Amino acid sequence: MQSTMMNIPLTTAAIVRHGTTIHGSARVRTLQPDGTVRSGSFAEVGRRSAQLAHALRSCGVTGDERVATFMWNNQEHVEAYCAVPSMGAVLHTLNPRLTAEQLVYIGNHAEDKVVILDGSLAPLLAPALPQIPSVHTVIVTGQIDLTPLRRDGVTVLGYEEFLAGHPETFDWPEVDEVSAAAMCYTSGTTGNPKGVAYSHRSTYLHSMAACAADGLSVTGDDCVLAIVPMFHANAWGLVYAAFMAGADLLMPDRFLQAEPIVRLVSAERPTIAGAVPTIWSDVLNYLEANPEHDVSSLQLVACGGSAVPLHLMQAFENKYGVRIVQAWGMTETSPLAAIARPPAALDPEQHWALRATQGRPVAGVELRLMDDEGSVVPHDGESVGEIQVRGPWITGSYVGEEDAEKFDGGWLRTGDVGRIDERSFVTLTDRAKDVIKSGGEWISSVELELLLAGHPDVLEASVIGVPDEKWQERPLAVVVARDGATVAPDHLREFLTGKVAKWWLPERWCFVAEVPKTSVGKFDKKLLRAMHARGDLAVIDL
Repeated sequence: MQSTMMNIPLTTAAIVRHGTTIHGSARVRTLQPDGTVRSGSFAEVGRRSAQLAHALRSCGVTGDERVATFMWNNQEHVEAYCAVPSMGAVLHTLNPRLTAEQLVYIGNHAEDKVVILDGSLAPLLAPALPQIPSVHTVIVTGQIDLTPLRRDGVTVLGYEEFLAGHPETFDWPEVDEVSAAAMCYTSGTTGNPKGVAYSHRSTYLHSMAACAADGLSVTGDDCVLAIVPMFHANAWGLVYAAFMAGADLLMPDRFLQAEPIVRLVSAERPTIAGAVPTIWSDVLNYLEANPEHDVSSLQLVACGGSAVPLHLMQAFENKYGVRIVQAWGMTETSPLAAIARPPAALDPEQHWALRATQGRPVAGVELRLMDDEGSVVPHDGESVGEIQVRGPWITGSYVGEEDAEKFDGGWLRTGDVGRIDERSFVTLTDRAKDVIKSGGEWISSVELELLLAGHPDVLEASVIGVPDEKWQERPLAVVVARDGATVAPDHLREFLTGKVAKWWLPERWCFVAEVPKTSVGKFDKKLLRAMHARGDLAVIDL
């Protein structure tokens, strides 16, 4: 029997139309440099998005050309999220934390035509622009001197000037739902960044998953604080989920430090937030030093990007009534793939054990474990393998590249190593490139890091494998002590004793002021290994 259901394309424009009409009174609130918050309704954002689309048409964006954004989380960036894919072009978010060389590589690889630039980031983009010849127009938000951005063949305009005079309605075209709506590049920690294109269909379905009760449960009664940058995996889909559900959006702009975030939460009372663990660790430290602030409006904090320490989740829940829920995904998975929501009927010990995992797959996503021989590993909570994933918002290839090693018969090879239990909860034990093999046995750097982070005098800790004449590799623990605390290697080793196998215990230690991090806030273990190889780390041997 053939279905007679209507074949309506699942597109970004459909999300934008819904959000700006049905939920037109919802608001985008943006933190300003002076600490005030400016606000614009979804209806207003829709009108300005229409003006932006007309303006982009007028400067030659007529097909699926790439329109790049080099911006923080603010209303203008939301307008680009709405206008660019809805008009049939491709939104390409550039990461301001990348090196100039990486920016040039990505801009050329994507063949960006237009860049919408936050004025505060102009000094970072200006040196790269002459090396990206495809860019013909730069649109700048804020009041700055545009002269340093000018070069032959490039038009540079202020954002408000660019929009002025254009109609406030736009006839969004019918586009193929499997065509690209947006693209992001991976962080490139093991080579050149790789482009991931998100289709209209995948974006729509991913937004529905974020709104689902077993996802992030975004509703029209929520205010979503999007701390996770809009240049990183499309802000974890929070912007489109908010437009779909009618939730307010609270945007911190460039102010991602603990103090402005806490003050913003206290004043604006968001109910949902998303950010990497290092942000929430800083927030916790600030709250403990400044207990007068109230962050209890937060009902759900989605936390991912790296493993979330159990003590961090417990401290927020027990002291401040804030529930941190660990989620797992990556640029290639849009990114939501799994979330740790244990069944309600568990005892506290079982509950927290599952909260410490990366969660179980959301509807639409399938996971499996594969060993080095290419055989499926059982989901018994003990067997370890590489996690592979597939689903309607999981990428099947990289833009302009053939990378057969990353794909296995329709499954994405994530490079994450872990185990899956009988309930389908996933526990990551390492990245494949970060697993430490010592004397033929595996040591999980992630598990050591999480345990060390639970010590009251440790602010953060990263563990890498370093060469060893006898055992091939041994763990080196790189530790940051809390302010005013003094910790010694033998004390930390004693703290770990009994919690892990004896041969896991590090005998090499290093204390630093800060662990270096990647452009998306993860521990930069590649850089740590390079620093160790150069002799830049002051290693203490026990």
